[in-house]
Amino acid sequence: MELQEIEVTIDKNGKVQIHVHGVSGTACLELTRALEEALGGEVELRQMTAEAQQMDNPLDLTQRLNQG
Repeated sequence: MELQEIEVTIDKNGKVQIHVHGVSGTACLELTRALEEALGGEVELRQMTAEAQQMDNPLDLTQRLNQG
């Protein structure tokens, strides 16, 4: 099993960036959901990486984003 990492960066203005490494498909959305909610739940921008584009689940990405 590949190492899974969540990298959290907070800049001097309080802006938070979350990067997920070692997770294919959209499983990263489930991994970060609780953290996003703890930080207020507002996501300004979500950029899916090449790893996330490796869909391992037939469920449409748009459907998964709207489930949250």
